Amino acid sequence: MAIVFKYRSRQVTDTDAAFIRQLIEQNPTASRRRLSALLCQAWNWVQSNGVPCDMVCRGLMLQMHRAGIIELPPVRQAMFNPLAVRRRPKPVSVDTEPLAGGLKQIQPLEFRQVRRTKQERVFNGLIEQYHYLGYTQPVGEHLKYLVYASGRPIAALAWSSAPRHLGPRDRFIGWSAQQRRQNIRFLAYNSRFLILPWVTVPRLASHILGRMARMLSDHWNQLYGHPVYFLETFIDPGRFKGTCYRAANWILLGRTTGRGHKDNTKKPNRPIKEILGYPLSAAFRRLLCQSL
Repeated sequence: MAIVFKYRSRQVTDTDAAFIRQLIEQNPTASRRRLSALLCQAWNWVQSNGVPCDMVCRGLMLQMHRAGIIELPPVRQAMFNPLAVRRRPKPVSVDTEPLAGGLKQIQPLEFRQVRRTKQERVFNGLIEQYHYLGYTQPVGEHLKYLVYASGRPIAALAWSSAPRHLGPRDRFIGWSAQQRRQNIRFLAYNSRFLILPWVTVPRLASHILGRMARMLSDHWNQLYGHPVYFLETFIDPGRFKGTCYRAANWILLGRTTGRGHKDNTKKPNRPIKEILGYPLSAAFRRLLCQSL
């Protein structure tokens, strides 16, 4: 069987393409959405938590349609896409009284996973107001945390699906391209970490990272049906030294190339970042390098 199309991590053979064309012919009145659902069902294409990969499947079929491999029915209704016109998070009102002192003085800390809760609005607003990158909606699997001391938020962290390919990370893990495609879901990327600007507590950031490393995998498993074995993040060395990550025993893996994943120029077009990683299991290489 020849591979006729690739989309993200999915390879489509000529037999697969023929099956999709037959599926379309057998369901002449079905919408594009319905055809996507039927294909997910036929291929048993589901996420680890059992939810069909509908959006990915729809994207695959659309790209195959544009490439002339299949012919989808006409669009029946232009759907509103909230992601395309997403409003910036609104400012939130929190206690901004300066908080200083030692780590023991502000204990105990409370970690709240706020995704899909009423407090998610607070998280989004704080990141938009006080993080230098602002708020960006995470893509794929993700969790959002607020850290509280005495009932007031003092920090925020976001974790999301890891980038599909990072040379230094992939060499450190030692997995093959096929193993990476199969097991990339077992990595989590720390896309935002914010200590609120009125909080000055030595060693707070590294303490939070250590606490997060002990709880994140269980929370991920509860929501998405699988654990995570490895954490990673980027540091802009022109702005930060990554001291808190190093103090929490994160490992410097290397640097990015400074090119986006769709870049064809092979020249840096964005800031080069340091890549740091943190294994959550002593057996992370064995767990990540196993093939299905």
